[in-house]
Amino acid sequence: MRLYITVISAISRVLGVLAGAMLFSAVLSVSHMVFVRSVLGWSTVWQTEYTAYAIVAATFLGAPWVLIERGHVNVDILQLAAPRPLRTAMQVASALVSLLFVAMLAYAGWFYFEEAWSGGWTSDTVWAVPLWMPLLPMPVGTVMLALQYIAEIMRLALDGADPVEHQPVLFSASTEEARP
Repeated sequence: MRLYITVISAISRVLGVLAGAMLFSAVLSVSHMVFVRSVLGWSTVWQTEYTAYAIVAATFLGAPWVLIERGHVNVDILQLAAPRPLRTAMQVASALVSLLFVAMLAYAGWFYFEEAWSGGWTSDTVWAVPLWMPLLPMPVGTVMLALQYIAEIMRLALDGADPVEHQPVLFSASTEEARP
């Protein structure tokens, strides 16, 4: 079990780095487009489409890494208030529901990708990108997200929920100043 968790988490982290690189390439693409339009006065062909595809791909491919970092939207006020065994059960239940949703999304993404691949679909733009390329990150990212949810469920089964003091705090309701 620990080997599975380690391998899947390592792959998710690599996909997170790839997602970051795709976002950076999208920034470069927009910068190129602004330069070409504003400075050179030329029209652009591929930049807008590439940027949209890169951002969507980064979203799907980066999702497993975001799960590792506990960055997905999560209303956890009840979990944090619950005793550790109940918190573990609530986190497992939440992960199972999420896993079911992600598995259905992965199936739909694979079906859509396969249809674009076998049908030879291309975008309706001058660039005419084969649509299987921008669609591939959806099934890859959602399958990896499902595998990462399984790894998280295994981690919860082995270690239980993280103690409350180790939970990341994004916002604090406290108005007190930090004391030395």
